[in-house]
Amino acid sequence: MNAPVTNPSDISVLFQPIKVGKLDAKNRIVMAPLTRNRASKGNVPTAMNAKYYEQRASAGLIIAEATQICPEGQGYLATPGIHSAEQIAGWKLVTKAVHDKGGLIILQLWHVGRISHTSLQPNGQAPVAPSAIRAEAKTYVAEGFVDVSEPRALELSEIPSLIESYRQAAANAREAGFDGVEVHSANGYLIDQFLRDKSNHRTDAYGGSIENRTRLLFEVTSAVAKEVGADRTGVRLSPISSFGDISDSDPQALFNRAIERLAPLGLAYLHIIEGETGGERAPQPFDYAAMRKPFKGAWIVNNGYDRAMAIEAVASGKADMIAFGKAFLANPDLPRRLRENAPLNKPDQNTFYAGDEHGYTDYPSLD
Repeated sequence: MNAPVTNPSDISVLFQPIKVGKLDAKNRIVMAPLTRNRASKGNVPTAMNAKYYEQRASAGLIIAEATQICPEGQGYLATPGIHSAEQIAGWKLVTKAVHDKGGLIILQLWHVGRISHTSLQPNGQAPVAPSAIRAEAKTYVAEGFVDVSEPRALELSEIPSLIESYRQAAANAREAGFDGVEVHSANGYLIDQFLRDKSNHRTDAYGGSIENRTRLLFEVTSAVAKEVGADRTGVRLSPISSFGDISDSDPQALFNRAIERLAPLGLAYLHIIEGETGGERAPQPFDYAAMRKPFKGAWIVNNGYDRAMAIEAVASGKADMIAFGKAFLANPDLPRRLRENAPLNKPDQNTFYAGDEHGYTDYPSLD
């Protein structure tokens, strides 16, 4: 665990360097992964995406948008992948641009599971999930937002190849120049679907007990960490978010055990969404401190943090780093604005998903 910060009374706490596994972050400000639906044909990143991330390279750490590990992992139109040579080449444009500006960038590895539509799946097939339970959720396709499709349950025999897809995607991310990877286990996507008893009704080794439901998370993370190094691997979790029509009957016990299983791997960080995904900070009964106890790596928190909350969280030791989403979307120079307590640009929700440079690379900096 990193040493406590010094000078805890002001903004300086957010600008003290920190060791995140193998990485040396220059500040405590993280760009959270943000789906923007701006990949080109073949789900390939482009020079426009490289410019977007380059503009935000003053973050201590960028966690790039969720990126599908395989064709079956796609759930939304024009989201990038990391499973083809063209996608790897496209991501190299991004990582070089960020590194040339002195930044660090992690790739979030994504399989959406049941949060998909047959029009996005190979050969129009059904999406896969732990159990054949359709989510009450929508996804984004060529026609706009539509209900997700009915999934089929993954066969037990298919799980080893699924884990291999994560491992290969991690290897591809390193080939593309990323400084590390984050296993997306939050927000109601595939690994989260295995964790929660509302969406996981399996009766085999991956369902039923908490030990069984945390098995896929542990096996995927272990495979990824072995491939790229645990000190270059993080995991994102959302213990009480219902995003993606997800829930569990005992989330405290579930996520306490999940982190107990992950802790011995020696991961670089855990990235925790507090409360409901999307910034909702209504009080909900959950003990994040108890969940954290076994973990010795960097602790990143996310969800609705403003400047004052971020300072307090780091100064008090509640968190090591703070991840900002919408604020980074609209403010490419967010660290400077936080340091100077400057006004923030307001994000335009109409341009969040899909489109061109407008609402993407044209937000003004202070200069």
